[in-house]
Amino acid sequence: MSNTILENYSNFVAAVTSADSNDETAFASRLMQLMTEANKSNVNIALLTTGAIGMAAEAGEFADIVKKVLFHGKPLDEENRRKLSLELGDVIWYWINTCRALDLDPEDVIRENVKKLESRYPGGKFDVYYSEHRKVSDV
Repeated sequence: MSNTILENYSNFVAAVTSADSNDETAFASRLMQLMTEANKSNVNIALLTTGAIGMAAEAGEFADIVKKVLFHGKPLDEENRRKLSLELGDVIWYWINTCRALDLDPEDVIRENVKKLESRYPGGKFDVYYSEHRKVSDV
């Protein structure tokens, strides 16, 4: 009997997944390597990991409330606005920790973001053309 589509796909996924993701020993070795390198560049890998996972999780919680308002009939009332505000507070808590992990000044991060967006949108105003036709260097 032949492999099922899911079995084939599972084998494919395993083959295109890095050793650091597939194997705990390789992952632990990579963490040790990163911590050694990070000590030289003043990066806190534990805090960076906490920040990255935390921002993603909290953004997901924020998006879930928006999803329920848009598609499940929840009201956009003061209670849900308060919940959204609380989730934004959690996002920024993790964002600040991520800035700390990378030894970045949060105000510098914001200034760089403004510069990037000013470069993307000449005149400081959104334009669909520039949104769709970014410079190669624009990330």
